[in-house]
Amino acid sequence: MTDVLTPAAATATAAGADAPGTDNRTAAVPPADDLGGLRIEGLRFEGLDTATATALRRGGPDAHGQPAERVQASGASNPCRHCLDMVPEGAGMLILAHRPFPAPQPYAETGPIFLCADDCARWAGAGLPPVLAASPDYLVKGYGADHCIVYGTGGIVARDGIAGRARALLARGDVVFVDIRSARNNCFLARVRAA
Repeated sequence: MTDVLTPAAATATAAGADAPGTDNRTAAVPPADDLGGLRIEGLRFEGLDTATATALRRGGPDAHGQPAERVQASGASNPCRHCLDMVPEGAGMLILAHRPFPAPQPYAETGPIFLCADDCARWAGAGLPPVLAASPDYLVKGYGADHCIVYGTGGIVARDGIAGRARALLARGDVVFVDIRSARNNCFLARVRAA
């Protein structure tokens, strides 16, 4: 099965990302089907849960116990980890530390993320989220039920190979979920589970 970008992701890819340090190369994007985009069978891409996003927007503490910084989005590469789309230019944006794991432990990476400052709908699409269209490649890693990295699963994967790699990792008996991170800054972008 060939993995494709959704129409929203195709638009984001065509627009490019002009933030310093980002790669502006774009990939050929296949046309959408009658359903509004081809589905990525067997996978569910997840953003932050809505309760967490709401608490952070209301001034709740981030992973370091501090409220999020409120800024205006500047540039085209400000990925919201709730709607899994880019925060629009000039819109309010939160910057905060996030640990996408239930408790601190040696493998529970913590790092900076962005959120739309205003309410946005949590990603519920069937294809590759738009946040995964801004770069040519991503860091993909598998985790076990204990939320620890499963050794040997991490690697830099081309954008069009994300779904295939996630599917292969999730087919293993020791991988429960897959995290996708920036290949350049190691920031958490999305989690993938079997659908």
